[in-house]
Amino acid sequence: MININTNEIAETIKMIRDEHLDIRTITMGISLLDCADSDIDAACRKIYDKITRYAKNLVKTGEEISSRYGIPIINKRISVTPIAVIASASKTDDCLPFARILDKAASETGVNFIGGYSALVHKGYSRGDENLIRSIPEALCSTERVCSSVGVATTKAGINMDAVRQMGEIIKETARLSADNNSMGCAKFVVFANPVEDNPFMAGAFHGIGEGDCVINVGVSGPGVVKSALERIQGQDFGVLAETIKKTAFKITRMGQLVAQEASKALGVPFGIVDLSLAPTPEVGDSVAYILEEMGLEKCGTHGTTAALALLNDAVKKGGVMASSYVGGLSGAFIPVSEDAGMIAAAECGALHLDKLEAMTCVCSVGLDMIAVPGDTPASTISAIIADEMAIGVINQKTTAVRIIPAAGKKVGDSVEFGGLLGAAPIMPVHSYSSEAFIARGGRIPAPIHSLRN
Repeated sequence: MININTNEIAETIKMIRDEHLDIRTITMGISLLDCADSDIDAACRKIYDKITRYAKNLVKTGEEISSRYGIPIINKRISVTPIAVIASASKTDDCLPFARILDKAASETGVNFIGGYSALVHKGYSRGDENLIRSIPEALCSTERVCSSVGVATTKAGINMDAVRQMGEIIKETARLSADNNSMGCAKFVVFANPVEDNPFMAGAFHGIGEGDCVINVGVSGPGVVKSALERIQGQDFGVLAETIKKTAFKITRMGQLVAQEASKALGVPFGIVDLSLAPTPEVGDSVAYILEEMGLEKCGTHGTTAALALLNDAVKKGGVMASSYVGGLSGAFIPVSEDAGMIAAAECGALHLDKLEAMTCVCSVGLDMIAVPGDTPASTISAIIADEMAIGVINQKTTAVRIIPAAGKKVGDSVEFGGLLGAAPIMPVHSYSSEAFIARGGRIPAPIHSLRN
């Protein structure tokens, strides 16, 4: 049980009122392993019944906790077992009924998104994997709340380059099918290296097969709180800077743990983890880029940006683990371009480029996130961008990901509007030189030598 004194309460109120502190998501993870059936109609009935039974009070509970404690809880979401696992048991090759039933269940329970229309193919494909991946473009463009992800690499297995090649094609097709909505379908799709099983954030959340039957995970955010804390120590050395971020992360995580425990108790579901990720929003003052600039960078993207982000990410993790024994998920700093007002500004003025973003992903929590590129970008170039990011994750033994939008009909100099928390993104240039012959090789890039730890 967490004991919170009056000073902490007053400080938390200020963080919420003035510094954009919020609970970004309460995510209920639900195992669908017991829903597998050779008859797809029977499987879909089981899936719908289980999700709506377990999550029927999720939104209501989140709203009650928010009202009781005065803490904004922005999203209520569901993650499920990777559907490719369930699809493998069905005799049909058509996975779209799974996407539709997930969307229907999400609508019935009132959640913002449901994640887990996913496959893990870092070492190869099963029949269910192949069928699900082929269906992703249509699934994302014909549903409202379904999110999808594919794991194509791990440090232990290497990089499945056949899957990487296919991901470029899947993303291009998804962009085409959702062209009348700024290629929005691509914003609901993530490609992973070393995906985690307890990630509460969309679009990459799924409920891992090593997880229990049902669990509550909470994602906390607070870039504005960290920036405000750094404003009070201008000119201090890096030791003071790191310590200030750690203390701030500790306070933010404490709030997340409180909400997670309350939700767990109210729903009768075990508490899983608190994910302390500094997830920005398009609102001014709620930006990871602004934190980096507060450290002394004239503009995010200039020399020193990667070092500043490394310090931030490490200090956030250190502060979080002191506040909860169950910090998990991704936990660190996100750098989604379209969702961060400072990143948008840096990209628009030319300070922040795709290559620099790639370097930054070596030290942050995820990867190339919500990047908009020209609509005519070749599928092989998108695959090559994914391959680079997967290599960073595999070699550095960390989770990395790509969520990229080749915005149909858009070119460099344009921008694309997604709305809400997804914000807007300037179209960023990609290299004009081809990677097609490299991607066409196929096969698997072997695991690095340091994967042999047994």
